Amino acid sequence: MDPSNSTQPPGRSALLDSTGVLLVNVIFSALGTLLLLIIIPGFKEAFVKAKLAGIDMSKKTKYEVPEAQGVICGAVYLVIMFMFIPLPFYNEFSSTRIAFPHNELIEYLAALLSVCCMIFLGFADDVLNLKWRHKLWIPTIASLPLLMVYFVNFNSTVIIVPKPFRQWIGADVDIGLLYYIYMSMLAVFCTNAINILAGINGIEAGQSLVIALSIVTFNVIELNGDCHDAHLFSLYFMIPYVAVTFALLFYNWYPSRAFVGDTFCYFSGMTFAVVGILGHFSKTLLLFFVPQIFNFLLSVQGEDGMYVEVNNLTIINFVLKWTGPMHERTLTMILLAMQIFCSILAFTIRYPLANCFYDV
Repeated sequence: MDPSNSTQPPGRSALLDSTGVLLVNVIFSALGTLLLLIIIPGFKEAFVKAKLAGIDMSKKTKYEVPEAQGVICGAVYLVIMFMFIPLPFYNEFSSTRIAFPHNELIEYLAALLSVCCMIFLGFADDVLNLKWRHKLWIPTIASLPLLMVYFVNFNSTVIIVPKPFRQWIGADVDIGLLYYIYMSMLAVFCTNAINILAGINGIEAGQSLVIALSIVTFNVIELNGDCHDAHLFSLYFMIPYVAVTFALLFYNWYPSRAFVGDTFCYFSGMTFAVVGILGHFSKTLLLFFVPQIFNFLLSVQGEDGMYVEVNNLTIINFVLKWTGPMHERTLTMILLAMQIFCSILAFTIRYPLANCFYDV
């Protein structure tokens, strides 16, 4: 339900050396990875003393594992992004001949504000153990700065109609307010979809890393297209995210020495929503979430006459039902392999098959 990808966001300046800016972004990100690999073990005792720790119930040996480590991951991510702020605008800062793109800076800061809000609210969830009804409206509130900036900078609510339906409703449709509702619901879905597919070592950080790498790959492919600047903007956010998630996965992998917590799921979901909305590729983003959509559908309770059957069926239990008992690490690897396969399928749909539905 994106506005046409062929439309370049208005007002975004063409940077003279985007490759150099990306290189600095990669360097900052690599330093963030090294920093996290050092400080995550260092904060273990502090989290345990604060009673932010839990027992890994799937292990024979019971020991305390620090929880909510996503807050450390998110904090380092924000530091990287704050330090990076001046670089995309270096040409405008250093020249009085170029008008400063205030709308771009506001877009960048609003995206960071939404991510920052979700890290804060996610940590509050880890500490206070909020109920599910609260988890639904929290991302909605956090997405408001993002929607406001979209309204001011773009306010394009026209969607391109797939070819098979154009004979009835035309080539495009302006859905108005419904588009903003859709973007808000996208933020809710992304945050909670990762949170639902959880429960074994490495699965939250692992699935998020695969999705992030898929987005980075998509952005790199599209850099030579009409929306170069939108995908460059996405890379500025996704490369540091990949870096910090890799470090967290290192400690969350079996046997886990750190639990990611709801903070990481909220942080991840909002980061994906930010780049999908402001990068104008939310349809493609949802293609990368196919396993999470399937997991959501499996998680819905089924009714049978007078009784409600609660089967606790997730994609994790679905795999175990068909394969039988297996080692936790093997189960994680199978699920991540499914995520990778679905990303490959998403690229197949996005490129070879897209011609059947859109003019690309």
